[in-house]
Parts: sequence; C-alpha cells; structure tokens
Amino acid sequence: MTKLKGILLTQGMHGMISQVEGLAKALDIDFTHHRVELNNFWKVIPPKFTPVSQNVFKKINTEDFDIIISCGRKSVIPSIYLKKNSSKKIINIHIQDPKVNLNNFSYVIAPEHDGLSGVNIFSTKGAMHYLSRKEIDGNSDYLKNRLDTNKDYFSLILGGPTKHYDYSDENILKILDLFDNLISKNNLQGIVIPSMRTPKNIIELCKNKLSTNNLIIDSVDKKAYLSALSLAKYVAVTCDSTSMISEAALTGKPIYVADIPAKKNDQRIKKFKELFTKLNIIKKLDNKLETWHYETLDETNRIAKEIKKQLT
Repeated sequence: MTKLKGILLTQGMHGMISQVEGLAKALDIDFTHHRVELNNFWKVIPPKFTPVSQNVFKKINTEDFDIIISCGRKSVIPSIYLKKNSSKKIINIHIQDPKVNLNNFSYVIAPEHDGLSGVNIFSTKGAMHYLSRKEIDGNSDYLKNRLDTNKDYFSLILGGPTKHYDYSDENILKILDLFDNLISKNNLQGIVIPSMRTPKNIIELCKNKLSTNNLIIDSVDKKAYLSALSLAKYVAVTCDSTSMISEAALTGKPIYVADIPAKKNDQRIKKFKELFTKLNIIKKLDNKLETWHYETLDETNRIAKEIKKQLT
C-alpha cells in the first residue's frame, strides 16, 4: 500500500519540530519539513485577525500531499490556506491551540492543560515528541567512553530563556549549586546537555561552576542527548521546556524539574507541572534525591493510533 504524503509546517523551534516529526513518524507517512515565514507585520498579528491568504506568508514549495501537520502560531494560516486551495481532500492536523475556530482543522492536538474540547480534539498529557525508547537505548554507548564507569549518572537538560523565564547568571547558578551539591553528596557524575535555546554564556557558566569530573556537552548534539537520557539514573530538566520534560518521561526514570522564578504569568506551565506531579512523573529539584516509578508516557503513539482509526 502506498504511503500517504505529508508536509510539516513549523517555525523551526526544537519543541515544534519534535512534535510534528514525532506524529508523522508514528502515522508512518512520507513527509517533508517546511519552515514557515510570515510576511511583514503579519508576524505580530494573531491568527484570528489574519486573513487566509498567500500574501500572509512566504510561498511554501510543495508537491502532491495528503496530510498537513502544523505546530505553532505562525503555521496556522498556511495550514488552513493550503488545505482550502488544494485540488483534493486534505487532512490538516494542528498541534497546540491554534487560537482560531477549531473547525478550520481536521484534528487539533493540544495538552490537557490547554482545556480545549470538541469532536475533532485530541488531548495529550504533556507534549508529543519524536523520541522512541528504541532510539534512546540505541544511543546509550555514545557518551560511555567519556564517563567514569564506576559511578551512576545525573543528567541535567538545559532549555533556554523564554518570555516567562530569565536565564540570568543568578538564576542558573542556583540550579547549578543544587545540581553540584547533589552530585557530590550522592557520589554521582553529572552530564549537562544544552538545547538549541541554551545561550553560550550559560554553557560556559556550567564549565566554570561544575567540577571537572562532570561532562559538559558544549554544542547541540542529539546523540549526546539520547545517550544522557539512556545512561542517567536521575534526570533534571529546566522548567521552561515542557517538551523536554515530556521527552524524558518516556524513560520512566525519576525526573526533577529545575525551577526558575517566573517573570510573568506562566499558568499553562504550572498546570503542566501539576499534572505531571499528580502522575508521579516529576518532583521539584531540591537538596535530596530519591528513586520512584511511574507509567511511562508515549502520547505520540497513543494519539497516532487514534488518528489512524479515523483515517481508515
């Protein structure tokens, strides 16, 4: 049977790419990824006030396709436009709250904490992503020759500054102090993994602050990220990234959230953390470590199975 063809639309951020590619792989479609760019002042206009027009965004070069999977505010109008102007019936799926009439999409997938409801809505516990246990376990050896084989490992996954959280030296030093103290107290080795959003000065701060026996990865390296998740006994993730917390939840390992004081209302992230705390997936990073167990989350494949039922 010929595979369906898909186009993926995002602004190019890691969390968005992870979600659309994860769903596309789980649906087993052939796909191409397109970075959306809006024209002129449309970059700052909310989708609900934006016309469904080619004038809004730079032309997306696409050939024949059956499915559109989009994520993020900037991809809302292109998804609706491409569906409406196709010569055949197109399924368009949007991930996250599009902030427009939900009937513009075949399906909308949004976290429970967004509070969306409707016949075409699928709710997830946390964010979908493109990681799999097979891929995580398959990269386990990648960092082994750079680590002390006689110790357990504690991985710290760093996000980056957002409108809610400031990656000031003061805020990050508090996290590093906690992390370093726990490593020393529990005779662990630390692994620090940056993301695409992590500022270079924060990576340098980690190098200067943490003891030399810890491993600081100083560039974006997916294999290192996967290996760190696979090898770690404990995982800590900064609070700004619900996507990376969700990715870590695939491992079933204890996940600690490293909090940063919010500089503005972060109610959605608070709801996310409340849900993951209730599910016994996360605890706040503080001055002690413990081991606990929970049912691993694989929302990407769960939602893909539901959508496949609708497509058959």
